[in-house]
Amino acid sequence: MNGDLQTPLARLWRETGSPGFEDDRALGAVTFTGPRVVLPSEFDVTGLATGAVAAATLAAAQLHAARRSTVLAPVAIDSAEACAVFEAEKLFTPVGWALPSLWDSLAGNYRAADRWIRLHTNYAHHRAVVHDVLAAEDREGVRAAVAGRSAEEIESAIVAAGGAAAVMRSRTEWLASAAGQATVAEPVMIIEEQGSIAPVGWKDAQADLPFSGVRVLDLTRVIAGPVCTKFLAWHGADVLRVDPPGFEEVASLLPETTVGKRTAAVDLATPDGRATFEQLVKLADVIVVGYRADALAKYGYDDAQLAALNQALIIARINAYGWEGPWRSRKGFDSLVQMSCGIAADGAAARGLDEPMPLPVQALDHATGWLLGATIARSLTHQLMTSATTHIRGSLIGTANLLYRMNPPSSPPKAAKPRALTLEESHTEWGRARRVAMPGTIAGLHTHWAQPAGRLGRHAACWRDR
Repeated sequence: MNGDLQTPLARLWRETGSPGFEDDRALGAVTFTGPRVVLPSEFDVTGLATGAVAAATLAAAQLHAARRSTVLAPVAIDSAEACAVFEAEKLFTPVGWALPSLWDSLAGNYRAADRWIRLHTNYAHHRAVVHDVLAAEDREGVRAAVAGRSAEEIESAIVAAGGAAAVMRSRTEWLASAAGQATVAEPVMIIEEQGSIAPVGWKDAQADLPFSGVRVLDLTRVIAGPVCTKFLAWHGADVLRVDPPGFEEVASLLPETTVGKRTAAVDLATPDGRATFEQLVKLADVIVVGYRADALAKYGYDDAQLAALNQALIIARINAYGWEGPWRSRKGFDSLVQMSCGIAADGAAARGLDEPMPLPVQALDHATGWLLGATIARSLTHQLMTSATTHIRGSLIGTANLLYRMNPPSSPPKAAKPRALTLEESHTEWGRARRVAMPGTIAGLHTHWAQPAGRLGRHAACWRDR
């Protein structure tokens, strides 16, 4: 057992449990294998990845034991496998077909007149904003336009126009800003118990897997939210992802972010769409929302209104820049948050570089997804025992704060010796592929994907029988 990995697990376990439900005795069920450092970084990325996977898997095992009234089954986590799933989108390998690049041709870091800035253009409307604000059509044109202006001026103009960008700030600069001051104490998960409610439908479903019979309404995009719902699907949940008709997700992510799930199209701008959505909410057990803080409320569905439709509903939300302060509703992605909060600058300073040095993987996205999954699992266990429901809010900035609190490596970052990584065979709607296997095992359980990965909107917007 790699005892060094128990420390990050214990920290993450404490931060993903409801108040009064942080029992640490379950930690003894987890054993670790693999090296202590897999992903080299000035930050403890390996500890974050392995601890997040372990916390979620342990929470699933705990829920399964509670549902079946059995003892907690042993959980095994390999650090190399846990770290591999944090770059699953990069390691996914089509067989006989091709995927577009993970990044749009304009996305990336640019040197402005005074400092670095990162532009995020993976969505067409974000790319259009960059075209309009900078009057540039290609990467060379963007580079030339950025070089003659201040980074903060560009950031402000792009954000004001509905785009996504982030200046590289030091940790000190971030904490001195209004957004940094508002979120300096942002935890990994904000967990609010809502009190006892009526009987819960999923309790009586046959619990072959931890989340068997649990209905999860998935309103998430990109990586963090889909990672959470992918974890729930892997362990038996009926996950239904809902998007507006015609919505175009980043195509290169879909083979990883839709596996195990059904996908449907619902238009909240129409009466029929609203009626369909409300029926889904009434019969769901968990809703996971990855939109900006107030996006769903604009359609009339804030937490209070969702709870009015379904008092037993566990509501889990994530956003980029936290739940307080002026950037609460700001568009953000992992790569941008790393630039804003000091991670990219600290990585550069540690290595003596004059350019951003981000984490080796999009660890804020992936860790937030796994930790949200852990919190949902523990909230379901709490609901099983007390009939209380829970509202959960996580954020990428909360995960960044956690990473700053974790002890960094004591020596210069150095990757473990490469280990042979076996990708598993998989079928998708587009063809055969090889993907990173889901990490973490619970003794006695045999998990599988209930649905192959595929296009958005390809299923009916309804729940299956429990």
